[in-house]
Amino acid sequence: MKRSIIYITESPGQTKKLGELLARTIAVGGAGKRARVLALRGDLGAGKTNFTQGLAAGLGIGATVNSPTFAIMKKYPLKDGNGFKTFYHIDCYRLESAADLAVLGVAEILNNSENIIAIEWPEVVKEILPKDILKINFEVVAENNRRIIF
Repeated sequence: MKRSIIYITESPGQTKKLGELLARTIAVGGAGKRARVLALRGDLGAGKTNFTQGLAAGLGIGATVNSPTFAIMKKYPLKDGNGFKTFYHIDCYRLESAADLAVLGVAEILNNSENIIAIEWPEVVKEILPKDILKINFEVVAENNRRIIF
C-alpha cells in the first residue's frame, strides 16, 4: 500500500533541515542491494535545491552544493555513509530525454548500491529510473512556505 507523508516548511532553512533529517534516516538504514534514488519534482523555486543542500549536509558533505543545471551531474564522496560511498546530484532540467543522461554512465550509477542519488526533474528520464525510488514532490504554498510530499 502506498502512503503519502506531507510536511509544510515555513522557510528555506526548514526545507534544508527536512533534507538533513532524511539523509540521516537513509544513512542509518545503510546501503542495500541497489542505489537509493530520490526523485525530486516541483516547479522552479519550489525548494528542490534547498532540500538537496540539507540532504548533503546530513550526509556529512562539507562542500557547497548548488543545482547542477549546466553540469547536469555532480558527484560527492561520502566518508561515513554506512555502506554508501558516493552522493550524486543530477539535474535533468536541460535534458531532452533519458538518452542525454545515458552518455554520463547513469545506468551504472543507478545500479551501484553504494550510491545515494538525488534527481531533479526526474520526469524527463523516468523510463530509466528503477521502480523503487522515493518520490518527493515540492509545492509552493506561499513566499517561503513549501508543501513537501513523500
